[in-house]
Amino acid sequence: MSQTIELPRVQGPGSGLGGHWRVIVRNDDHNTFDHVAHTLARYIPGVNLDGGYAFADRIHHSGQAIVWTGQKEPAELYWEQLSDAGLTMAPLESC
Repeated sequence: MSQTIELPRVQGPGSGLGGHWRVIVRNDDHNTFDHVAHTLARYIPGVNLDGGYAFADRIHHSGQAIVWTGQKEPAELYWEQLSDAGLTMAPLESC
């Protein structure tokens, strides 16, 4: 006879919304460095214009960059704002 062993819950109910989510911007042929930098500085907390240009450079040379990591709800908001501004976005990723 087999026994079922129930493991204790590590996180509370609804914890699937927590954790870390990645907002990733991809390189494309239609957005300028200026537009990418200004958009990131406008919508991503803690990113100033210099940081926006640093991300734009990383996106250009690497093909993509993680521009924000955190809870799912704000990640969805930032993803939508960047997408609505015309940036090319990767799907949200859980990490």
